[in-house]
Amino acid sequence: MDMSKNRLSDSFIELSARERARALLDTGSMRELLDPFDRVTSPWLASQGIVTQADDGLVVARGTINGQSAVVLGIEGSFQGGSMGEVSGAKMAGALELAAEDNRNGIPTLAVLLLETGGVRLQEANLGLAAIAEIHAAIADLRRYQPVIGVIAGTVGCFGGMSVAAALCSYVVVTREARYGLNGPQVIEQEAGIAEYDSRDKPFIWSLSGGEQRHATGLADRYVADDVARMVDTVRELAAAGVPALPRDQRIDEFLALLDRIDVDTQPDSARVREIFGKGVKA
Repeated sequence: MDMSKNRLSDSFIELSARERARALLDTGSMRELLDPFDRVTSPWLASQGIVTQADDGLVVARGTINGQSAVVLGIEGSFQGGSMGEVSGAKMAGALELAAEDNRNGIPTLAVLLLETGGVRLQEANLGLAAIAEIHAAIADLRRYQPVIGVIAGTVGCFGGMSVAAALCSYVVVTREARYGLNGPQVIEQEAGIAEYDSRDKPFIWSLSGGEQRHATGLADRYVADDVARMVDTVRELAAAGVPALPRDQRIDEFLALLDRIDVDTQPDSARVREIFGKGVKA
């Protein structure tokens, strides 16, 4: 018996970014662009004493989903916490821009973003931030034609500028193990103090920014178990659903109305947040 296959075959989280991309694409259709053999690495990390990765932590996989042209962009959370630098950011933005161009040329192409990322890579600072801004613009362009599906599985979560990228997606899929928010727990504790946010309190963190809570409050569209087959089925379902009538980030009046229901003089607990925001904000 192949024990390694038996151990990993059902868990989506335990797969690498490359394995996740292969699982989501139709069998036999995956073709990787700018793979590790192309040696497109960060030009900045080595000078700071940091070992580079041959694909800079970003997998670009072309293939099909439900027989339709698709690109899957997988961030490798085990490399530098999934942080985005100049090269990885350019790879993602460029792939999304080419997918939009495909659509304009009559080739319907959708995108799936596998988001295991803490946001910008601090060692590349402004270069990474510029790349993330290009990613945001590319998502907004592509989603006019075909769905852009964001998947946040675990264990890194999705934070910083890339959480904005997730929010721009047509659909967001989360697992129970996922975390999703603008700022990570350590950043909030550093800026607001431990009394406001204790980054060591895991149940508290997941009660606010965990996958189950994000789905219940309408900030994620699907909540699935950590299972490869279920994740594949969910992504295929959303791919077939087409473009939402109105993207989440354009439903400004709806979210402002929900914010008006919060008593700013009292910090609401997770149950109260769920009660307020679980009111028809899903795509």
